[in-house]
Amino acid sequence: MLTNPLCIRYYQRLTDALVESWQRGNRFSELQIYMDGYIAALRHSNALEPYLIHRLEEEAFRFLRDPSNFELALPQPEVEADYY
Repeated sequence: MLTNPLCIRYYQRLTDALVESWQRGNRFSELQIYMDGYIAALRHSNALEPYLIHRLEEEAFRFLRDPSNFELALPQPEVEADYY
């Protein structure tokens, strides 16, 4: 579980980019490469402590493995109510 506000912000940016990339037609292997590059950039920039980057990486990988995060939401049909 991520608790550091900056770490959470990076996680949200990463997962939003993964979902957007998926919707543009990229597949799992491409998403994995993107995530690896994002994590490498965080490590290189020293933006976060190494243990926070490791936690972020674990959470992002868990997000990536969950197929429900990449399903398109289908609109629910409206039920017509009978008014008397």
